[in-house]
Amino acid sequence: MKVSIITAVYNSEKTIDTCMDSVLNQTYPNIEYIIVDGGSNAETLSKLNAAAEKHPHIKLSSESDNGIYDALNKGIAKATGEIIGFVHSDDFLADATIIASIVEAFETKGVDGVYGDLHYVALENTDKIIRNWISQPFSSKLLKQGWMPAHPTLYLKKSLYDNYGIFDVNFKIAADYDFILRIFKQTNLNFFYLSKTIVKMRVGGASNRSLKNIFQKSKEDYRAIKANQTGNWWTILLKNVSKIKQFGA
Repeated sequence: MKVSIITAVYNSEKTIDTCMDSVLNQTYPNIEYIIVDGGSNAETLSKLNAAAEKHPHIKLSSESDNGIYDALNKGIAKATGEIIGFVHSDDFLADATIIASIVEAFETKGVDGVYGDLHYVALENTDKIIRNWISQPFSSKLLKQGWMPAHPTLYLKKSLYDNYGIFDVNFKIAADYDFILRIFKQTNLNFFYLSKTIVKMRVGGASNRSLKNIFQKSKEDYRAIKANQTGNWWTILLKNVSKIKQFGA
């Protein structure tokens, strides 16, 4: 199975090398790597162009966009793989066998999506775990309890994007949550929890950078819940409270 991995980039000169290396060093051979740059500075672009020149299978584009979800949608449009996943420019895959393990799960379990665990790590010392997001096998009742898989760990068949749509760019922070609810509420789809760390994410993402962003994220989460008919304000409370146990785990 061909796997399309999409990285959206904007001025990530400090972290993009680690991100790209984690994809390019995977043991699984059939990977299409799509890098969507939003018009970065010269230092970031020089690194992207050098990687694309060295690895001709990289699909690199650079143009202005309307934010990360617009960039990810552009990547989805370019993808030709049977499976699509994302590695954000500040993140990196946990080890070189991750994609092989994900593909094996697709092939042996016959599922529509695979997800796993995520480590939030310190910006400078990526061996230091700040938050340990351990997931669990999916059950539909979990959605109203505020549960979601860590989106950077989620790999889906391309057909799901074809059938259920892409990210709604009217959401500035929570388009991934809206998309996950849209997909996971479908009773005809099956998902597999791969119990291993798939991604390491540096702290300081858009959704948790400030109290203002946390409040904005909660408002957008509620809008996503209502749009997908998967809960209420209690769901938002449970979603936020569930994060507490992930610190120091």
